[in-house]
Amino acid sequence: MMAPCQDALTKQQESLKKHRNFLAYRMKKLSAKKMDLSKKTAALKEKMKRKYDDIKRVLDEDLRITLCQLDMEEEAMERTIEENIERCYHLTQDLDQQLAEISIQLDMKISHDQVSKTEGRIMETLTTTDPELVQMDEVKNEQLLSLTMNLLLFIRSQVPVTKKLFQTYAQEVVLNPDSAHPKLIISPAGDCATYTDTWQEVAENPSRFDTILNVISQEGFKEGRNYWEVQVSGKTYWEVGLTYPNIPRKGHEEDCWLGRGPESWCVEYFNGDYTAWHKGVPYRLSHVTGKNFERIGIFSTFYGGLLCFLGADTMTPLFSFCAGMFTDTLHQAVCPGHDNQGTNWKSLLICDASRSAPIL
Repeated sequence: MMAPCQDALTKQQESLKKHRNFLAYRMKKLSAKKMDLSKKTAALKEKMKRKYDDIKRVLDEDLRITLCQLDMEEEAMERTIEENIERCYHLTQDLDQQLAEISIQLDMKISHDQVSKTEGRIMETLTTTDPELVQMDEVKNEQLLSLTMNLLLFIRSQVPVTKKLFQTYAQEVVLNPDSAHPKLIISPAGDCATYTDTWQEVAENPSRFDTILNVISQEGFKEGRNYWEVQVSGKTYWEVGLTYPNIPRKGHEEDCWLGRGPESWCVEYFNGDYTAWHKGVPYRLSHVTGKNFERIGIFSTFYGGLLCFLGADTMTPLFSFCAGMFTDTLHQAVCPGHDNQGTNWKSLLICDASRSAPIL
């Protein structure tokens, strides 16, 4: 009986060694993947930096050329004014000389031709040196300023580049009233969630949150890239994120909260502090503490399982999760929060992410 038992143990030992060797190999591959990702990210950042440097050089050169043109125009006008001042000065000297001669020769008769010639020079000089003849081309300058403003508006329309990119992934989000906690009022269009102290008379169903103030989207997505935005202005407490459809919805279970279980990810805002959550692990976002954003943007891609939260006003990165691979359909989820001592009555509003403009 000992021999078969020993054979089984030996086989199990060999199997465990194989698995251990495979796990060691897997760790090695993961380390190599980490290095590869770091190299690719560094290379991409360097390329982006060079492109932005090129843009800066182009704009700096255009600014140099434009200012140089204005400088040359100013120099030309200054030269003309200086020449006119010099002509007036020389004529003044000539007049002083003639006045001196007249004072000496008061008894001498001065010819009418000489007086007429002098007066003619005076009139001609006064005419040609009129300051009003030297004018800036205001119309041309206004056109130049207008073109510069158009360039600024165009650049602003193209940046941040992440905004332009993410807007191409924007999708409509409609909240599902059948999933909403009874103390949430969902607008008829499904684009707004509002907290109320009154328990709404709504039908009970398995998809409804009965303890946590959550509501999720009617439709989910399970491929490609997705971007959406939520207006959070004027609120002191909210949570926004993504969840699998199997998030717990009943009772006081901790996993019912967004980001507290493995089924969901979120960013929470409470009284000026931001926290990202997943699997119950909090990540304090101290770099944006005290900042107020009008809108929060959420970008996700099934390729690589990436999920990014942003302050959509300026496309300020808040936090990113990498799931590696999403394993189920994702639904947008929001929690407008309780009244927070009377400071949090405003609604959460789903925005048209394809059209919203950043604040620069």
